Amino acid sequence: MKLSPRHQKAANLSHSVRNRLNSYALAATAAGVGALALAQPADARIIYTKVHHVIGFGTSYDLDLNHDGTIDFVFKHVNAGTSGQNRDILSLAPAAGNGFLLGMRTDCKTCPALVISGYGITSVGHFSGKSVVLAHASALLGSNTFWGGRWADVSNGYLGLKFKIGSETHYGWARLSVRERVHGVQPIVTPTITGYAYETIPDTGIIAGRTHGTENAEPAAFRDANTPKPGALGMLAVGRK
Repeated sequence: MKLSPRHQKAANLSHSVRNRLNSYALAATAAGVGALALAQPADARIIYTKVHHVIGFGTSYDLDLNHDGTIDFVFKHVNAGTSGQNRDILSLAPAAGNGFLLGMRTDCKTCPALVISGYGITSVGHFSGKSVVLAHASALLGSNTFWGGRWADVSNGYLGLKFKIGSETHYGWARLSVRERVHGVQPIVTPTITGYAYETIPDTGIIAGRTHGTENAEPAAFRDANTPKPGALGMLAVGRK
């Protein structure tokens, strides 16, 4: 049967509409695939613990980042003075396989980095698993008082941490304040742990200060915590020897 011109036009129009609909469908599919490709892994999750614990003189604080019963780091507040010298020390001891982020200052490359909120803590950084003095105060009897350590007189600084859960490496941070004062003739440091967090996905970086939700950060947002952001001098605290 031969179609009339009117029917041929309708048939051609229907074919055109179908082509357009197919094009829209392909475009929508491509857009959907692109959105999926750009989406961040939903599994990435930060676990944050809010605390306010003063590490008293002669005591220690056992840091268990993921609350699995395994101590990951130990903060110790001890007196290591002699009969003629008072010396108050705050130290950090990582468990085997764990470490703290190192700074890049030429005068103290073995010192733990002191970073601010917003810095990325990832495998790009250099970590040390050795015990280290964070802050100390000392005075010869009847003499001047001396304060020292990268973490002396710090308010809400961040320690970058990496630790093991089984055989897998995770990244986290601990927030710490250290106050200097003199008690009688004894110079002391008063450290306070004010919170800590870790990333649940192995080998996934975490941003210092991030406390909840998924990371949802592009890789470019992670920076070596030893390197200040462009145009932001002084991002790393100027510690003292």
